[in-house]
Amino acid sequence: MPKYYEFKVAGYYLYFTSHCVVEAMHVHAGDTKHSEGMAAKFFVRNNGDTVLQKQGILNDREINEISAFIKENYIDMYKKWKKKSTEGFYGEE
Repeated sequence: MPKYYEFKVAGYYLYFTSHCVVEAMHVHAGDTKHSEGMAAKFFVRNNGDTVLQKQGILNDREINEISAFIKENYIDMYKKWKKKSTEGFYGEE
């Protein structure tokens, strides 16, 4: 489970999994105590905007905080994503 960062944002790790790199760039937000099924999933557009696919156990405040963090850091996160995936941003052909 590659993490985008070693620290938590809004109390959650931001990561992707080796089996999900076949999809467009996205970010899971979850705690290692919970399964991926309880994690949130954000697809990331090429301007840093996010599309929430699944809220998981996160509340609206946590979703907003993580979305804002992704918006500020999406270029750095994309570089980490591209080391493992040939897929681009969400919504690109």
